[in-house]
Amino acid sequence: MAGDDVQRTDLAARLPSAHEQQRRPALVFLQGDLLAAPIPLDRDEVTLGRALEADVRINDARASRLHARVSIERDDATGAARCRITDLGSTNGTLLNGRPVRESYLQDGDKLTIGEHLLRFELLDDIDQEFQRQIYRLLAHDELTGLLTSKSFFSELRREAERAAIENRPFCVLMMDLDHFKLVNDTYGHLVGSQTLAEVGALITRALRAGDVAARFGGEEFAAFLLDADCAQALIAAERVRTMIAAHRFAATRHSLSASEKRRTHRLTISVGVAVFPEDARDPIKLVELADTALYHAKHSGRNRVSSFCSGEAIARELKPRHESKE
Repeated sequence: MAGDDVQRTDLAARLPSAHEQQRRPALVFLQGDLLAAPIPLDRDEVTLGRALEADVRINDARASRLHARVSIERDDATGAARCRITDLGSTNGTLLNGRPVRESYLQDGDKLTIGEHLLRFELLDDIDQEFQRQIYRLLAHDELTGLLTSKSFFSELRREAERAAIENRPFCVLMMDLDHFKLVNDTYGHLVGSQTLAEVGALITRALRAGDVAARFGGEEFAAFLLDADCAQALIAAERVRTMIAAHRFAATRHSLSASEKRRTHRLTISVGVAVFPEDARDPIKLVELADTALYHAKHSGRNRVSSFCSGEAIARELKPRHESKE
């Protein structure tokens, strides 16, 4: 590591005393999977890295397992405190404002580079922190359904696959697609179609357990992964999603209908494909592909059904071309 550490004892950001506006130190991601997410530095030491045991996990091949540490140093006499960044002997180094650093105090607004990720050190009050959290929610979640976006889903899925491999426990992936959804838009209009998708997102969330993760992949396609779930549990959860949607009466209203007609509803079904880690695959991307193939099988076996690899159904192991319509 180059010996050009930045020693800025006098200029280092001093954390506010009780008599000053309450601003607390945080790291805000400016690049990477956690874009805009504020990470409060509310402990005396916070480690950053790729390992499961890191306090802030950075899913980046260029980041070391335990890459760097941010520590808070307090003056017992005055109560003043400063934040210090320390590189933990990382392979690719830690950059502070573009320069390699082994150890240095941090100033408000400093930028840290770890692997391909860029983070900014900030002192945030409650309003600032809530603003950053809202930005992150908007970026990570689908605006219509409130579920994760596909990008955020894959980020969480990769983390879960790493954790499951280390702890030797299963989890499952569900790929879901609404049946004949185009007819909803054609019959009732796109406003009803959007409202229907929002209701589907709420139903999927209700059908899954707390801690399970669901996403909208775009259009009428959804996905989820279930923590600590084996094949039998996956099939139960998938069937619960299917039956809840099939039994639900979706609102079928549009502005051109009369007052009496606005009370009409429509019905909808969903097909679900299931794949299980590690039984079907250990690679998270492969797992999604297998669940998608099982979904394809469900579509072409009559729709409104659950299909899976793990149950022993006769599904071809080679992936089907995605350009073939699932409708």
